[in-house]
Amino acid sequence: MRTELQYREPKSILNKGTGFLSGYTHSLNPYGGCAFACSYCYVRGMPVSLFRQQEWGSWVDIKQGAAEVLRPQLRTAKKKGPVTIFMSSSTDPYQPAEYKEQVTRSLLEAMADEPPDFLLLQTRSPLVARDVDLLKGLGERVRVSMTIETDREDMRKLFSPSAPPIAARLRTLAALSEAGIPTQAAIAPLLPSSESFPCLLRQATGRVCVDDYFNGDGSGGKRTQRLGLEELYRKHGLSEWYHPDALQLVIERIRGEFRDGEWLVSQEGFEP
Repeated sequence: MRTELQYREPKSILNKGTGFLSGYTHSLNPYGGCAFACSYCYVRGMPVSLFRQQEWGSWVDIKQGAAEVLRPQLRTAKKKGPVTIFMSSSTDPYQPAEYKEQVTRSLLEAMADEPPDFLLLQTRSPLVARDVDLLKGLGERVRVSMTIETDREDMRKLFSPSAPPIAARLRTLAALSEAGIPTQAAIAPLLPSSESFPCLLRQATGRVCVDDYFNGDGSGGKRTQRLGLEELYRKHGLSEWYHPDALQLVIERIRGEFRDGEWLVSQEGFEP
């Protein structure tokens, strides 16, 4: 899919943390839209996507000058109390446009000067490793949460064909962990996987968060249902994975590799 890039000049960049992200003071999205175009992305059904009247993944807004907007906002927010930031809630901060535009890197540079109390960096892209210098500078104030929904490439290609390969994500997560950067694997949303999946994750990180459509889409699965995902699962003989019981199956497998406290479920795993 070809992605149309448009440039915007935001007047504000920090948004109040609400709903699923109510544990954070703010969320931050360096881009609008997302070229990874995952079939299960809840943003597909949100106004930001529906009002655009373009296929999800076919457009991305570049927030020019985002770092200059962030700096005074961050200083003001810190005067009011602790600042915790979730980046990002409705886009991937390291999607392909970031290679050239470097909006996310500029935001991290701003945070290096005015560190928040905590930053969770949510991505599925190996490009995050480019910014290891800035991430190391934030120390324990940051956690990189790498989305790894499955260990099966056939499932990745079925549900998110434009997203980076699973093996590349695992290598990146392991490299970040080795560099001393706090990390976690986010099995979110969980996709059909093999019994050896937790073993692969254990080699890359010491923390796992697992989530599904019924806990993580903010509506008990109703928003995801409107996306037509259930039919996709049925069509490919995967209906048993589109069910709350699948979460328990994966948790039992995770328990074989991770101790209590090293694995968390849904919202708890994304909290500051």
